Parts: sequence; C-alpha cells; structure tokens
Amino acid sequence: MVSEAASAVSPATLIDGTALAAGVKDDLRERVTALKAAGIHPGLGTILVGANPGSLSYVAGKHRDCAEVGIESIRLDLPESATEAEIRTAIHYMNDNPAVTAFIIQLPLPEGIDPTVMLELMDPLKDADGLHPVNLGELVLAVPGGRGTIDTPLPCTPRGIVEMLRAYDIPIAGRHVTIIGQGLTVGRPLGLLLTRLEATATLTHSRTADVAAEVRRADIVVAAAGVAGLVKPDWVRPGAVVIDVGITRVLNEETGKYKLRGDVDPAVAAVAGFLSPVPGGVGPMTRAMLLKNVVEAAERKLRR
Repeated sequence: MVSEAASAVSPATLIDGTALAAGVKDDLRERVTALKAAGIHPGLGTILVGANPGSLSYVAGKHRDCAEVGIESIRLDLPESATEAEIRTAIHYMNDNPAVTAFIIQLPLPEGIDPTVMLELMDPLKDADGLHPVNLGELVLAVPGGRGTIDTPLPCTPRGIVEMLRAYDIPIAGRHVTIIGQGLTVGRPLGLLLTRLEATATLTHSRTADVAAEVRRADIVVAAAGVAGLVKPDWVRPGAVVIDVGITRVLNEETGKYKLRGDVDPAVAAVAGFLSPVPGGVGPMTRAMLLKNVVEAAERKLRR
C-alpha cells in the first residue's frame, strides 16, 4: 500500500529534483573545501566518444557542475571513428592519472564497441558512475543480514532516485516497486539497490506480457524505457509514487524545435500521489550523485 500522505494528495506533489540537487551541491562544496585543506583535490575525468547530442550536452553539464562545487575537470573527447585500442588508451590514461579521482565512460559507445569490456578496464576505485562489475557486485553482496553497508560508488541514477524518495519521506522498505526498463544505467542496478533496501522490485521489459498490469500493482513506479508518454493514467494506482526517468527528444512540427519528453504521460499527475517530472526531476539528481561519488572517492583516499 502507498503511504497515507501519498494517497491523500491530488493532484500529485511534484518531486523537485533541481532543488534537491542544489542542496546536495551545497553540502559537497563544503566537503571539497575541507578536502583541499587536507591536500586532496578531487578531479572528475570524462571519456566521450563521438558526437551524440545527448551525450555532448550531458558531459558539458557534468563539467559545469564540477566547477560549481570546486571539483577539477579532466576531459578526453574522441571522434566517432575512434578504435577500441584508442578507447583503451584513454581509459588507461584516466586510471594512471593522479589528478583523476574518479571518471566516467559516457554511454552509449559507438556501434561495435562493447561497453562491458570497456567498463571492466576501469580501476573500480575510480568508477564515478558506479557501473564497474566489481561495484555492481557489491550491491548483490551487501544485503541486510549479510555484509550490511557498502563503501563503494553506487550507480548515479538509482542512487538519485532513492535520495529523492527519502527527501520526500516516501517509504521504501516493504513497498512494491515496478521498474519499466532493464538497462545497465537504471533498471538493473536500481532493482539491486531497492531489494537491498528491502523493497519488492519487479523489473519489466519489452518481453513482459502485461506491463500495465505490473504497474497497477505498484506503490512506486519507475519509468525508464525511453518511450515518450508510455505510462498512462489508467496504468497508475491512485496515490502511487511515479518517477519518470525516460528522456526522448520529440520534434514539434510546428516550431521545428525538439522538446524533451518523459516516459510518463503528463495526465498521470491527476492520479499519482507524487510525481518526479521530466525535465527537472531525476536528471539533476543523477548529475549531483556523480559529484557525490567523486567526493566520496576523494574522502576514501584521505582515509587510506
């Protein structure tokens, strides 16, 4: 069941990811200042291959965020024609560069380049996205009653989603969460993180027989399929929490301009108890969690 607070709200309370991210940055700014006073200068590295418009925008935003909180930026941009050997060289450079506290390999990579192979080349301690197989494995091992808490980077979008839920006092433990999409950056790691937090997570995908029926069962819905307007109002249980992660660039034929659309039909706001919209929801928090992973990597280095 959803909480009384969620079920009583109509229309939906909007979850303001932009405001939450600003608060995270304020905290990180202070922590970066303390690290620098101790002789540690956090640095984020990025490897971007090709000129995907979304990736270009996202990487540029990450470096702007770094400047806001005092994190150094180390950026490597490779052409679409970059060979696997050239990408490997870039990864080794980031691994060996002492100015790089943590780094990312911006996905997607060009066709023919296996992202898993590239991620495996990263030093797990420098994994800013929390997607290295070693760090994802920690999500499996660190279950309640087992190893407990973990001290490795968490995947940014799943971590951002959890922090958003907590900021709005939305319970996670014991709740039924339906995730639409099983991608590497959101669906699969989010399922691991939520079950570690004692939620019941259902991961749906293109082969799921009836996605709408699975969504109707959920206290919390996370839409990460990349299909604009997929989740309709009649899919959502009244008062449920809906987190929109999907981003699609949709052309307005009248203006000739593109607009960002989420996976959730805007009309869902009349049914849901809480709604994280696109834009202004998960996106800013994902970027803030990336910065948090970098700062935490620097703090671990200070402790060693």
